[in-house]
Amino acid sequence: MYKRTVPVIAAVFPALFLSAGPAPATTYGEDDVLNTYVDCPLERIGTQLVRCDNLTGTGVDAPSWIPEQK
Repeated sequence: MYKRTVPVIAAVFPALFLSAGPAPATTYGEDDVLNTYVDCPLERIGTQLVRCDNLTGTGVDAPSWIPEQK
């Protein structure tokens, strides 16, 4: 029984992942804005990293060598 079950499982298991259809296309409306931070340097406020007044760094303490925001 195991001689027939193992090849079937080996064939079906990858097919579960490969059979998924393409991801749905994303549409962007007027409210969706792509933020690029080219002109904003990375700064810190206390121990928080900020760029263009947006908190970044996922809560990791900012190193002291990053300049403080004025």
